[in-house]
Amino acid sequence: MAVMKVIEVMANSDKSWEEATVKAIKHASKSVKHIKSAFVQSQSVVVKEGDVAEFRVNVKITFEVK
Repeated sequence: MAVMKVIEVMANSDKSWEEATVKAIKHASKSVKHIKSAFVQSQSVVVKEGDVAEFRVNVKITFEVK
């Protein structure tokens, strides 16, 4: 039996939601080991002067506790 834990991470990117998601996982992996999956819970953007200035994601990251 495996014990799993979920943390919530928010990240941003000026390019895409995909890049923001990758940033969230890379940042979490600096201190969390055995990451198994990630679920993008929500996506949003910051709009400045009629253009998208920033992509934001809220990601739930699941990892195994050893």
